[in-house]
Amino acid sequence: MKTHYYLGWFNNFFPEKLGKVLQKDINNRKSLVMISSNPSIYEDVGDTERSWFNQANIIFDEYHLINYRVQKEDAQLLIQNASVIFLLGGNTVKQNEFLIEYELSEVIKKSKAVVMGASAGATNMSAKWLCSKNFGYDVEESSVYEGIGLDDFSVLSHFDLENNMSMVQNELSALSKEINIYASNKDCVVRVKGNKIDIFGNVYLISNSIKQKLEETL
Repeated sequence: MKTHYYLGWFNNFFPEKLGKVLQKDINNRKSLVMISSNPSIYEDVGDTERSWFNQANIIFDEYHLINYRVQKEDAQLLIQNASVIFLLGGNTVKQNEFLIEYELSEVIKKSKAVVMGASAGATNMSAKWLCSKNFGYDVEESSVYEGIGLDDFSVLSHFDLENNMSMVQNELSALSKEINIYASNKDCVVRVKGNKIDIFGNVYLISNSIKQKLEETL
């Protein structure tokens, strides 16, 4: 059964309730494979995300980080053998380009691992996403990027919704007529397990230009 976690960001650690759910979902703990969002930077990448697992007492036999130090074929093999695949937060565009360059998307889609992403990583897990200067991207014109497409929706993750909801709703209006969009900030999760979608924290669904706050189910 496919299990995908679209995370916001956690300033401290996974909340206790979420940690217990993760412990049940992650029963194979042989290998955690993390995919960098800025593959040219090698120092301290993934340390924060790894600490979340440690705090939740989810310990793996092996830890791997995929960046430009790892050959393309080796990266694909690591993903094929992973228990959990984690797309790290950071630079959404650079991570998207890296996924394409290393041809990782199809390998991830075929994997039986639990797939997780935080912030930029969660956005790139989705089917498509809007790259706009209003979302902090260094671009003049907005454009829609193709993500991995693990599930048929879009994700805006770890964005300051509280102070920008009207702008977000307006910016995503056109895309929301094509595809459902889940928008969240910190301490939030959209979990897809099989055909069921669960919500943790303050998550909004934007569909056909209409915003709806979702009830927690996790």
